[in-house]
Amino acid sequence: MRVNIRWWLLFAACWCLPANAAVVVLYHHVSNNTPKSTSISPAAFEAQMDYLADNNFTIVPLPELVEKLRKGEPLPDKTVAISFDDSYASVYESAYPRLKKRGWPFTFFVNTDSVGESKLFVSWDQLREMAKHGATIANHTSTHTHLPRNNPGESKSDYRARIRADIEKAQQKIKQEIGDAPMMLAYPFGEYDVEVQQIAKKMGYIAFGQQSGVLYEQGDLQAVPRFPFGGSFTELDDFIMKVNTKPMPTSAVSFFANKQDELENLTVRAGDRPWLVLKLSDASLLKKINCFATGQGPITVEVIDQQVWAQAKQPLSTGRTRYNCTAYSGEKGRFYWYTQQWLATDKNGNWTYKD
Repeated sequence: MRVNIRWWLLFAACWCLPANAAVVVLYHHVSNNTPKSTSISPAAFEAQMDYLADNNFTIVPLPELVEKLRKGEPLPDKTVAISFDDSYASVYESAYPRLKKRGWPFTFFVNTDSVGESKLFVSWDQLREMAKHGATIANHTSTHTHLPRNNPGESKSDYRARIRADIEKAQQKIKQEIGDAPMMLAYPFGEYDVEVQQIAKKMGYIAFGQQSGVLYEQGDLQAVPRFPFGGSFTELDDFIMKVNTKPMPTSAVSFFANKQDELENLTVRAGDRPWLVLKLSDASLLKKINCFATGQGPITVEVIDQQVWAQAKQPLSTGRTRYNCTAYSGEKGRFYWYTQQWLATDKNGNWTYKD
C-alpha cells in the first residue's frame, strides 16, 4: 500500500533560484577540554569567525532571518546566522566573548533543566548577560529527550501530551528567566519525524534539526537545516565550503521503502535501505548530483522519470543516518546541498541506540 507523505514536503512548484537563502551554523562545546565529537577549539572557532568577517558575510539574528524569509524580504547573498545547542558553559566562556567583541548576534538553544545544574552548564545569570548583548535564548526542550521515541506502553495521546509538555515547560522557563522566548525550537540530537514536526507546527514553532543544508524561502520550517561543526568537522576548508553553499533546487521530495511503496515516516528499521527521491527544477543537475550516506561514503544514485533516486549501498544501522546530496552550482567554490535524515530502530521496532 502506498502512503503519500509529500503533503509536508512539497516545495514551490516553480523554483526561482533564491537570493532568499542563508546558512545557519551550529556549535555545541567551544573548548579544548570537552568531548571531541561535539567540540571545536576556541582557536578554530575564532578562525571561522575571522573568515566570515574577512569575506563580507552578513551575520543576522536567527529570529530576524526566519521572519525575513517568511515575508519574502530580500537577503544579502552571503548571509549567516550563528547558533549553539545544549546549555554548555563553554559557549559563555569562549564563544560569547569573541562574538560580543565583534558585535555579532547569535542564538543559544538551551535545555532548561540543565541550566545551572553543574559547572558544565551555563547559569541563568550568564544567559541574561548574553541576552543583553545580542544573544537570543531559545527552546531546546526542558529534558533534552529523544522526541520521536515513545516510552514503553505509552499511548499516542499520552506521547503527544508528554512531548508538548516538555517543550512548553522550557518555553515558559525561558520567558520567566529572560523575559522573552521566540517561537523557535531546536530538536535535541537533531531528531525529528513527521509526528514531531506536526507537534512543533501545531504549537507554532519554527524548528531546527542538525542535518546539513541551507535555510531558504520555500523550505520546511519544521525541519530547518543547520551545518554542525565539531569533532572531525572543524577544519577551516570544510567551513568555507559549507557557508558558501546554496539550497538544492528541489520542487518536491519523497521517500520510498522500495521503488513501489512510499514511506509514511522518516523512521525505518535497522537493515532497511530507504530511497530518497528528489524532483529538481533544474534538469541540468540530474546527472551531476552525488550522494553520500553516514559511515558509507558514496551511495547509489539513479535518474528515473526525471527524478533523482538515492539509496544507501549498505543496510542502515540503528540510530541516525543522513543522506547528503550535492551538486556543483557552476559558481566557483559553491555547491547545491540537500540532506535527509533517517532514524532507525532495531529490526523489531525498538529504540536501542544511546547518545
